[in-house]
Amino acid sequence: MTTATVAPDTPWIRRYQHAEPGAAQLVCLPHAGGSAPFFLPVARGLAGRCEVLAIQYPGRHERLMEPLLDSVDELADQLFPVLRRQTRGPIALFGHSLGATVAFELARRFEASGTVPTALFVSARTAPSRQPATAVHLGTDAELIARMRSLGGTDEEILADEALLRLALPIVRNDYKAAETYRYRAGRPLSCPVHALIGRDDQGVTEDDARAWADHTTGSFALHTYSGGHFYLVDHQEEVLGAIAGQLLPA
Repeated sequence: MTTATVAPDTPWIRRYQHAEPGAAQLVCLPHAGGSAPFFLPVARGLAGRCEVLAIQYPGRHERLMEPLLDSVDELADQLFPVLRRQTRGPIALFGHSLGATVAFELARRFEASGTVPTALFVSARTAPSRQPATAVHLGTDAELIARMRSLGGTDEEILADEALLRLALPIVRNDYKAAETYRYRAGRPLSCPVHALIGRDDQGVTEDDARAWADHTTGSFALHTYSGGHFYLVDHQEEVLGAIAGQLLPA
């Protein structure tokens, strides 16, 4: 099905297709300024084989009137009990950019509670221990728009529409604040498998920075590289789905 069905007691989760009972569950967390529908192609691509739970952050779409959350830890703290209620057994986590950091913090919380995720997929994001010091969220609107344009992933129609920008910029700025003010706290490494995925032309994530994710798990690690930039996955949907399915689904 192509329309979202919502878990009965939470605005956080969007489900875009039904899955067989007992199917693997994949929680997908979007980038700065992103929203649950970004993962609709993932849900469609894995339909019938994997249940995709796309996360809707507050302050956008049907949650527009809710206050934004400008802290990775606050996002993870609020999401963790929701996912505990709405999932069955171990889950896999996929986060893109900001979402990768939130996914990492969720994985830490799950493991601390005794539940090891089946896998953590971190896309277009430097390892937590190597987060660069940036302050995009403190820039002017023009600088923020330039940043969005350079990364791709935002329709040019939105960037050229002042009314839409008035809605979008506060959300993007807030999410950049969450990403840029996050501070990694050293602790026990994860034990789940970690897969890092990057675009070779992404100026914000080097291959070395992505490989450093291996330091955050005692489990297996794999690096997947693709042509393209920060939003490489838009043009490599089949390959990304293959990487996910290879970890979560029976051969």
